[in-house]
Amino acid sequence: MKLQKKQKIHILGICGTFMGGLAVLARSLGYQVSGADQNVYPPMSTQLASLNITMQQGYDTELIEDYDEVVIGNVMTRSMTVIESLLNSSQHYTSGPQWLGEHLLRHKKVFAVAGTHGKTTTASMLAWILEDNNQNPGFLIGGIAQNFNISARNTQTESFVIEADEYDSAFFDKRSKFVHYHANIAILNNLEYDHADIFPNLDAIKTQFHHFIRTIPNTGVIIVNHEDKNLAEVLNMGCWSPTISFGTDAAADIWAQATKSDFSQFDVYYHGQKRASIDWELTGKHNMLNGIAAMIAALQQDVALADSAQSLNQFQGIKRRMEFIGAAQNIKIYDDFAHHPTAIATTIEGVKNKLDKIEDTQLVVVFEPRSNSMRAGTHAQALPTALKDADIAIVMNYPNLKWQEDILAQLQSQNIQSFSSVEKLIAALSAMVKTMAKKNAYVIFMSNGSFANAPRRLLQQLQC
Repeated sequence: MKLQKKQKIHILGICGTFMGGLAVLARSLGYQVSGADQNVYPPMSTQLASLNITMQQGYDTELIEDYDEVVIGNVMTRSMTVIESLLNSSQHYTSGPQWLGEHLLRHKKVFAVAGTHGKTTTASMLAWILEDNNQNPGFLIGGIAQNFNISARNTQTESFVIEADEYDSAFFDKRSKFVHYHANIAILNNLEYDHADIFPNLDAIKTQFHHFIRTIPNTGVIIVNHEDKNLAEVLNMGCWSPTISFGTDAAADIWAQATKSDFSQFDVYYHGQKRASIDWELTGKHNMLNGIAAMIAALQQDVALADSAQSLNQFQGIKRRMEFIGAAQNIKIYDDFAHHPTAIATTIEGVKNKLDKIEDTQLVVVFEPRSNSMRAGTHAQALPTALKDADIAIVMNYPNLKWQEDILAQLQSQNIQSFSSVEKLIAALSAMVKTMAKKNAYVIFMSNGSFANAPRRLLQQLQC
């Protein structure tokens, strides 16, 4: 798409992962881009500045320039002065997802990856498979794939991979983001209750997923996890596109069978025959399923399963998805994005399967309740079960948590420790792991926030 003139857009909430990626894509289309955010900091601010995108910290009380369009992130709310000023003006505004759909995605063949868990990883796998097979895809992903070291790019090819989020689009548009994406190929990984701040129950999320299904053309394909009953119920509400199922048994159209207990090696079967074998750095059943879904999506671009397997064998993972931060003596420190009980348990299971082969190894898991749902206590009752396989489990108990006393008592009864500040946590962890002189230890920090840089702070403390 070529612009008639160099149009100016202003992005509110520009340093968020999605909105920052949108800014990169808008710049690639020839727009003059500026933006503002409450917090402007690297790495996003550095990436945007390198593209001559101007940013300001904080929001002007008034929008003093006449932009062609103001793009509003979903962090913006009514009662914010800048929003009230915008609404009182005649300036045109839209949500980030709607802008992206109208200005870029409707011109592309869109591969949209949806689900409660695994969106970033699966989208990154798919983008890498297409890249490694000379298809040069565009993408917008909610994380940084190590194979690319960027989260968004536009290319001249038709393929575009996007992480399709069910969160709402903006304060004035409560539809899920993914309904704006003009998806041709949809991956449905899984579906659980999440985002309690905007969805009252699981049925409300199912409704949004069905709205998404309604947008897929009958010339497209829906790739669905055969083992997820919630997704089956959504499809039973009505489906107008061909489907391909994946799973871990022959009841699925394409399925995988692990050949190592930690799922780091598995075979892929199609029409009853083995078509590919994977031997990669990742572990866990969840990653095996993510990989199959990505392979099936790539098959829609004529990438053979065996070729996809070769690409995935070179897949380096995602920053903040079991990202190795560093080691001090016998202590290895990892950073992970898990923030839902299912994701926490699945990650721990994958690590434990790997550690079972290593003598005298302890697994320490530190969880920060950061999501709106978790801070409100929606999933807190499930935490003891999710953390049960960790040798030592710690849950941050910040003063602003809205947890009932019985939840805190349950955590204590399960010998789950808690700390009210990161400073106290680092001091206690440092003393704790130093007593493991004859043991190896894996320390995994889990949060969908910054965790006040706790993984690197612990590493620095241990290296002193």
